[in-house]
Amino acid sequence: MAETIEAAKTGRARCNACRQPIEKGGLRFGEERPSAFGEGMQWFWYHLPCAARKKPAQLRGALAAFDGEVPGRGELDAAIAEADLAPSVFPYAEHAPTGRSSCLQCHEPIEKGALRVATEREVGMGRTGAGYLHPRCAGQHLKAEDLAAVVRNSRGLSEADVAELQRQLTS
Repeated sequence: MAETIEAAKTGRARCNACRQPIEKGGLRFGEERPSAFGEGMQWFWYHLPCAARKKPAQLRGALAAFDGEVPGRGELDAAIAEADLAPSVFPYAEHAPTGRSSCLQCHEPIEKGALRVATEREVGMGRTGAGYLHPRCAGQHLKAEDLAAVVRNSRGLSEADVAELQRQLTS
């Protein structure tokens, strides 16, 4: 698999982590993977800060190979170092960016903006991806050590969000 950093050629690509558009001309991190739609490979694009959280090792290698100027390089390096400290990306908590996901445990929809727990699951053909849980359902689905890791692995939550997450995880 190839990785690269380049300026976005158009404004049509969306970040594979936050799902927000990547601005034309802005630097982006690309990861080439086998296509889910057929033969061949396809590129998955990320904002650099999103890649620092989700793909720290790959971004580190791409940054080392990139010859150009990277705005905010110090913040990226700090985010990569912080992501390296986490034992695993999964499980973690976040606010649901859409209302399209359903809980793996109770199969009810997870409302847009609500706290949800992301966990790794097999999505087919030996590939893994995220599955989501209501925090109140996570205790029935996750092992005790994974449940303890949810708060530790979560990024970008306010103190109030963390307190609410802990309340829901133990209820």
